Amino acid sequence: MARVLVIDDDRALLQALRVGLALRGHEVIVAVAGEEGLSKVALEDPEIVILDLGLPDLDGLEVCHRIRQWSEVPIIVLSAIGLESRKVAALDGGANDYVTKPFGMAELEARIRTAIRDHRSDGTPKGDQLVVGELEFDLVHHQVMREGKLIELTAREFDLLAYLARHVGKVCTHQMILEHVWGPDYGSEAEYLRVYVYRLRRKLGDVGGHQLRTSPGIGYSLSAD
Repeated sequence: MARVLVIDDDRALLQALRVGLALRGHEVIVAVAGEEGLSKVALEDPEIVILDLGLPDLDGLEVCHRIRQWSEVPIIVLSAIGLESRKVAALDGGANDYVTKPFGMAELEARIRTAIRDHRSDGTPKGDQLVVGELEFDLVHHQVMREGKLIELTAREFDLLAYLARHVGKVCTHQMILEHVWGPDYGSEAEYLRVYVYRLRRKLGDVGGHQLRTSPGIGYSLSAD
């Protein structure tokens, strides 16, 4: 189980999360403001941060940005319904995932498990190799293997899949992917991604999108499952 830091000024929600997560075996630390939360990230060494975007002293996006300046701890943002632009900004700013209020405890706990698991297999290259779940990436020869079998990919398909693998478990926004894979002149051509993701899923045998996952209107992520 994990040490979870919850940064939120809704004291009723904090209490509910403290009780609900503790019943699932987690150690829960709370902070009711951004500055307090930043201090506890440094002092308490949490394994994951649950961050509300609406805080009394600092914008949640600023808190996320400041954490990312010195820590890679997984961050799940809490977002109000309908604020898609805020979700995108949070993910662009370094958040790993988002949960829309209201949410169920089972959903949040599942996302915590996923974020921590993916962080532990964080897609960091080991020399010229990268391993994510059953996928083995040869970064020099631009090849992907599964169980010793080569998956035939085009150069662009490899670049897209390798980018998601380097950020395993993190929702990468359309703009992030396009700028890093296609180049800085791209950023709004989301239809490119839909075509390439469809092709990749077919080649990976991921018909249901369980490994290469879609966050509607936001972007895509690669799971270590």
